[in-house]
Amino acid sequence: MEQKLPLPPFNAVTAKQKVQMAEDTWNSRDPNRVSLAYSVDTEWRNRSQFINGRAEVVEFLTQKWQRELDYKLTKELWAFTGNKIAVRFEYEWHNANGQWFRAYGNENWEFDENGLMRKRYASINDVEINEADRRL
Repeated sequence: MEQKLPLPPFNAVTAKQKVQMAEDTWNSRDPNRVSLAYSVDTEWRNRSQFINGRAEVVEFLTQKWQRELDYKLTKELWAFTGNKIAVRFEYEWHNANGQWFRAYGNENWEFDENGLMRKRYASINDVEINEADRRL
């Protein structure tokens, strides 16, 4: 049986660990590696897009990182209870034309008993920035 430590119910230490693990894994920009943190039947809402299952996660992230070049992300624990964690995040990237963006957002996560993320709901806003204004 697949498990992704730490397991719920979360406390302040384990919730923060889970958030840091997610940040590190997403910054790898490896869709297959990232997908392993999610349950096989994971459900996502990413902006207005709905994604179901690991195969769709891999497809989504592959396309994302083909468009969002030099992607760099930071996440911050916002709240937690039981098997749920809320985070705020921002990330920066540029497109093929060299225009930089910063994305701001919030995510609500729900985990199964094996520590795999079963649900991920993300609300995200993008802002054009100058390369000189990058923070990450």
